Amino acid sequence: MIPFNRPALLGEEVDYLRAAIETRKLCGDGMFTKKCQEWLELHTGCKKALLTPSCTHALEMAAVLIGIKPGDEVIMPSYTFSSTANAFLLRGAKIVFVDLRADTMNIDESLIEKAITERTKAIVVVHYAGVACEMDAIMGLADSYGLYVVEDAAQAVMSRYKGRPLGSIGHLGCYSFHETKNFTSGEGGALLINDEAFMGRAEIIREKGTNRKQFLLGQVDKYTWVDIGSSFLPSELNAAYLLAQLERAERITEKRLSIWNFYYEGLKDLEKKGKVVLPTVPEDCSHNAHMFYLKVKDRDERDELIRFLKEKGITACFHYIPLHRSEAGRRWGRFAGEDRYTTRESERLVRLPLYFDLEPEDVEYIVQCLHEFF
Repeated sequence: MIPFNRPALLGEEVDYLRAAIETRKLCGDGMFTKKCQEWLELHTGCKKALLTPSCTHALEMAAVLIGIKPGDEVIMPSYTFSSTANAFLLRGAKIVFVDLRADTMNIDESLIEKAITERTKAIVVVHYAGVACEMDAIMGLADSYGLYVVEDAAQAVMSRYKGRPLGSIGHLGCYSFHETKNFTSGEGGALLINDEAFMGRAEIIREKGTNRKQFLLGQVDKYTWVDIGSSFLPSELNAAYLLAQLERAERITEKRLSIWNFYYEGLKDLEKKGKVVLPTVPEDCSHNAHMFYLKVKDRDERDELIRFLKEKGITACFHYIPLHRSEAGRRWGRFAGEDRYTTRESERLVRLPLYFDLEPEDVEYIVQCLHEFF
């Protein structure tokens, strides 16, 4: 059986976990947390990086920082995970969904302006499969209307847009280090702060609304409750595992890209025959091989293919059911304009296994099985 995903294990994770345990400091903001944050700041150029227990928590912090309140509207794609919407719903926002581009599965930047109203507060972009949204157009639009841009870059660590790391372009960026991501701490995330105006308050929100950070730095003689906040610090054990992965980020990315390229080359002839559609990566984007997907004729063929691969010992899957078609999405959101591509393209997409130690012979076997199916 070839699983859909398996987290990378490169060797030093156990050593770092042992070292973290021996420090006798397992709560957040210890040595390993700080080293992870320094790595993120160095490799993204953000003003400040803060580790969080998940990307969901990072998104929730972003919603607080940009001042989302009841009645505000937040624009985002419908083809995303529920966390993208929930973080803003929890602050009272109305979610406004915009159709996606069929080529990249990202939000269609040309449709955003029509969705803007006097209540719009922010645009949340999702870099699907680690391939960038059209950020120049989106940032220009946000500047024109005085809107915030939050990057849900959960799948995009080590991806770039015109040379700029994803997550470092909007006002705030959010990463995921969930088990299914390229670099993992089991559960984990990070908030990238690209606007200095958010730096001080972000530390307070992350520390349950207290000025504990200032106290630890000797800036105040005691700490107290000064703002809203929550427990947004991950354990040092999570950070220790993550650091071992980040220090090997180039190696992990190179290996994943080699698998992605093997899939692409092995399936090009099926695309030429009109059997499948392969991923599109625009010329000004460099991706991190977070996933490899293909699109088939329709939902029935998708389900048939997934069943066929399962019979061959291969675990493939699909995602997401568009949020605007879900019970919660209908209750708390609305779709702006026409759903021309979101539902149709989501029903055609199949994700193939892709993880660091997926063996070349397994990739070749998967490609052979796909040829057999078609």
